[in-house]
Amino acid sequence: MIERYTRKKMGEVWLLENRFECMRQVEVAVAQAQAELKIIPAKAAQDIAKKSKFSVERILEIEQTTKHDVIAFVSNLAENVGKNGRYIHFGLTSSDVLDTALSLQIRQAAGVLSESLDRLENSFNKQMEKHKETLCSGRTHGMHAEPTSFGLKMASHLAEFQRHRLRFERAMEQMAIGKLSGAVGTYSMQSEKVEQMVCEKLKLQSETIATQVIPRDRHAEVISALAMIGAGLERLAIELRHLQRTEVAEVFEGFSKGQKGSSAMPHKKNPISSENITGVARLLRSYQQAAMEDIALWHERDISHSSVERVIFPDAFILCDYAADRMAGVVANLQVDKDRMFENMQISQGQLFSSHVLLSLVNQGLSREEAYKHVQRVSHSLQPGEDLKTKLIKDEIVGELLSKKELEEIFSGERHKKQILKVLTRLGRKKNGKRRTDLRR
Repeated sequence: MIERYTRKKMGEVWLLENRFECMRQVEVAVAQAQAELKIIPAKAAQDIAKKSKFSVERILEIEQTTKHDVIAFVSNLAENVGKNGRYIHFGLTSSDVLDTALSLQIRQAAGVLSESLDRLENSFNKQMEKHKETLCSGRTHGMHAEPTSFGLKMASHLAEFQRHRLRFERAMEQMAIGKLSGAVGTYSMQSEKVEQMVCEKLKLQSETIATQVIPRDRHAEVISALAMIGAGLERLAIELRHLQRTEVAEVFEGFSKGQKGSSAMPHKKNPISSENITGVARLLRSYQQAAMEDIALWHERDISHSSVERVIFPDAFILCDYAADRMAGVVANLQVDKDRMFENMQISQGQLFSSHVLLSLVNQGLSREEAYKHVQRVSHSLQPGEDLKTKLIKDEIVGELLSKKELEEIFSGERHKKQILKVLTRLGRKKNGKRRTDLRR
């Protein structure tokens, strides 16, 4: 379940203070479960819950001697709890606490990221609605293909991000895992009942079968989902970068008062946000590879994954959240030049509609090969200042088969608008369905 953390910034989730707080919550929940099962005195669990304060500075100080962060953490808690501090970490191994606490941190981070993804989807929806009939050149291989609309472009990215959300939420479901099965996962130091009770208190599921650690395929799936979000952001960023090129100049990132694009060239307005987001996506993909490498640990565990995860989890969530939030602002503030879009459509001299002429000729009885040959012949003979529609009307073969009225209807773009509106309606049905209702509060 993805919970909301609207008052917590992503960076705060990954501070040492919050890491140790999540570890403390695990220790408290364990003590409470053990007291309920009469493994430790009830008074001990009460003291641990009330008095288990910690100081990051003190933990780091103790760690200088112990060279072990969990021992330093437990020692600091015990100092503050007093006599009953000896029951902290009772029957646990370090990974029991570390892995379960990491699951709590990841859940918090997911809640923060969900807020940014909401803003991004809202930005897509607004641009989609505003420009659903704003026709522009669709491009394949970088060349003019057929007309599309800028609203449909936005809808394509919205549909993709709905899939990214589902992947991310599935990854978070399987990451909501706690593990308290001891040194090599045998429950030899305490029964499974403790784990079950603690996971229930923390709203987690018990790991099916653990070694000393929660298997890292779960963690790799989370990082992979973040990398996929990054890839989606990069696809959009590259599209916006292309559309802002001087030769295209159809869409621009917002440019604020006082902003400057170049230290040397005062005229510059550069797609800097989209370029930054492209770089972030590259980093996220590199973290995906690192997460995959962490899956293969020696025997029941080693700690080769630990140093990796201390970097990739904070970085991946912070970067993904930053990029999603920044892109939400970019999309919301896009400057769309409808006139330029129309002008660019004219560059191809009406050839954007060639496929519809082809189909109309087939409907008139020509073979596809014959129809293709005639449309290609006229298209490739266009001279500067000519347009395909006019030349087809005058063509002795095509003009006989298709009337001026039929050709004008083809080249009006109304067919494209009509079908685009149908596609957007289909997306709306999916958007308003049951997606994520079982995963969100």
